[in-house]
Amino acid sequence: MKLNVLRAAGVLLMCAFISAAHAADDGVVDAMEEYMMFVDYSGSTIRPEQIPAADWKNIYVIDARDADQYASEHIPGAVNIEWRQVLDHRDELPRDRSVLIYCNSGTLSAQAGFALRLAGHENVRILQGGLDEWKRLGGFEAYERAVAEEAR
Repeated sequence: MKLNVLRAAGVLLMCAFISAAHAADDGVVDAMEEYMMFVDYSGSTIRPEQIPAADWKNIYVIDARDADQYASEHIPGAVNIEWRQVLDHRDELPRDRSVLIYCNSGTLSAQAGFALRLAGHENVRILQGGLDEWKRLGGFEAYERAVAEEAR
């Protein structure tokens, strides 16, 4: 008899857990649907050549790669918050200026940026092409190079 009561209690507990998880999933899905309906076409990405050198000092830059990669090389002034940890640090991010997040190529930072935007950080942009593209296009001088190229 006690075993049957314990089994029944376990089944009820599992059903309650599944129901709660499903309800949470509905909220997450609703948030993602709302985001997808209203996000701009670029998905909050920005290319290196769209950022004038003078503007970099006003941007909070996050290097979303692991600590070893960050230690090896990073955009000067960037803080290191690994992409899987950005939500844990979301309260530390400024809301009164732009936040730019990057990784090597833009893939992992896009996931982190998406998560931050869903969490209410509308000021987050993803550096399209990541550190690799930033370096290839001239780093802080990418904007000026693009303007000069266009003028030719």
